[in-house]
Formats: sequence, C-alpha cells, structure tokens
Amino acid sequence: QVQLVEAGGGLVQAGGSLRLSCSASGRTFSTYAMGWFRQAPGKEREFVAALIWSSTVTYYADSVKGRFTISRDNAKNTMYLQMNSLKPEDTAVYYCAADPIYGRLRLGVRVEYWGKGTLVTVCS
Repeated sequence: QVQLVEAGGGLVQAGGSLRLSCSASGRTFSTYAMGWFRQAPGKEREFVAALIWSSTVTYYADSVKGRFTISRDNAKNTMYLQMNSLKPEDTAVYYCAADPIYGRLRLGVRVEYWGKGTLVTVCS
C-alpha cells in the first residue's frame, strides 16, 4: 500500500521555525515530483512548494518565498519543508503530494498521491 505520511507539525510562536517531513512507503518516489500544499480553516487548499525528482527545479508560492525551503532525500524516500520566520497566516494543515508529472502536481490537479496532513499552528 502506497502511503505518504507527514510529520513535524505543531504549535510555534510567530518568528519561529518548524521542519516538516513526508515519508513515502509502498513504492519508490525518486522519479516523482513532490510538493507541499496547505489548507487554512475556512479556506481552499493552496500550493506551497514543489520540486522535481532531481531537486534541480523548485517552485514556491510567493507567500512563502524566502522563508520556506523544500528538499528531498531520494535515498530515504523522504521530502522536507523547512519553515522559518513563521507567521500566524501560515497556520494550516500541511499536506504532501506526489505525482509523476510536475505540471500536474504544481497545479494540484489529479495528483496521484496525497498524505493525510499535519497541523501547523503559529501563534502571535
């Protein structure tokens, strides 16, 4: 069974940092594009960051650019999201996603695999 499992969420004060991880099992994702999305209470899910299988291309939402860093370790089948300078508006459930097609993942459309999410709460 293929699974993406997020970890690392929690409560942090504004200005603080968290590192999310997404562990994949059930298949190798080394050739997949992977990314992070988030959904705040009462809002639609939005794109946060993504990278292609080789990590040579990354893309960030404007709202997190310069503060968040996406990375992956294909040997460990794991992806990370380092979040610095967190703001209360970063509060959301963060989901990892994987798809063989970067463009599809980037748009969050017909994505093949989703995790169940991890909650990040940033207090002011």
